[in-house]
Amino acid sequence: MSAALPPETAAAVVPLTEPADGVGEVVATEPGLRRVVEAFAAGTGPVAADAERASGYRYGQRTYLVQLRRAGAGTALIDPVALPDLSALGAAVGDAEWVLHAASQDLPGLAEHGLHPARVFDTELAARLLGMERVGLAAVVAEVLGLGLAKEHSAVDWSTRPLPVDWLRYAALDVEVLVELRERLGERLEEAGKAEWAAQEFEAVRTAPPPAPRPEPWRRTSGTHGLRDRRQLAIVRALWHARDTSARARDIAPGRVLPDRAIVAAAAATPRTVGQLVTLPEFAGKAARRRAAVWQRAIDEAMALPADRLPSLRGPRTDGPPPPRAWADRDPVAARRLAAAREIVAGLSEQLAVPVENLLQPDALRRLCWTPPEPATPDAVAEFLRGRGARPWQVGLLAERLAAAFAAVPGEAA
Repeated sequence: MSAALPPETAAAVVPLTEPADGVGEVVATEPGLRRVVEAFAAGTGPVAADAERASGYRYGQRTYLVQLRRAGAGTALIDPVALPDLSALGAAVGDAEWVLHAASQDLPGLAEHGLHPARVFDTELAARLLGMERVGLAAVVAEVLGLGLAKEHSAVDWSTRPLPVDWLRYAALDVEVLVELRERLGERLEEAGKAEWAAQEFEAVRTAPPPAPRPEPWRRTSGTHGLRDRRQLAIVRALWHARDTSARARDIAPGRVLPDRAIVAAAAATPRTVGQLVTLPEFAGKAARRRAAVWQRAIDEAMALPADRLPSLRGPRTDGPPPPRAWADRDPVAARRLAAAREIVAGLSEQLAVPVENLLQPDALRRLCWTPPEPATPDAVAEFLRGRGARPWQVGLLAERLAAAFAAVPGEAA
């Protein structure tokens, strides 16, 4: 998704540098919010929406700015920290369609502030279903509308107060183009025969439940794969939890409290004292040295654990299948099923210009291949896929094809 725009496209892009209505004040008072509610209630058509977080700076995924635009109402930039309850705004627009880019990222944060769209159009998902090579907002806007959105402020600290005017200009421009982009992408989806597919995908995103908590989130620490000792993994776990506690209390992104590379370095070195810990290059900085005693206590606790309380090298037990690389040894027939299924999905992906992961969730495909229904008839496969969250358009494309492929796998029961 990082390929550059073709030279002819890049040359034709017209930079967007200023919102049509200028950069307004950030709404941070109840009277200001009432005025926005009245304006949006009187507006017409879809609501363009975006939200900004500070995940690289603050703990969690809290929303620090909400941007909205509607015909007849203009653009509103709202501070959800000062105004945590925005439900009146949601009620004011009723069942209007909301247009977002990568809606799954913003909808949870909007919901925390009482904003629950009745209908959604996701311009990133639309671009994926249309087979566009680059699906970031700036790239899609450039390709479809011929307009250039600057993205240099996409990863700034949106918890900053007051927010700089340049950042607010960027935020306002993001929602200014969304409705027109939605119209153009909607036309393309109709022409490609994919409008119904898109509608099902948008509704699935809108109604998706919160993701289940990871059973052992500390295992996502970058670099842990290089550790092959359970005691070292216990140190990673202890440092991860100590870092998370500190980060939560200080409202700082965990990686800014202690980088992953420092956690892994300490686990590999297993220092026995604070003095040994601070000799590691990753703990040489002033901030790391200041809290070295905290980190060493976590290491000491891990070192003192009995063997039966050390984490497994294999990771937490789940109800899912093993990693595909192990299938050939553990269940050769399942491995052949997976190879056949992947070939079908890849072929359809190329034929329909839809990414493999959008044709069917990879986890659903693996589970189907590992433990298919018996017998794996088209109806049974369809039921299995629906149970794993597949949408009707995906089931319609894949159920019969996968059932036929399974029946042809060598060693498969008749």
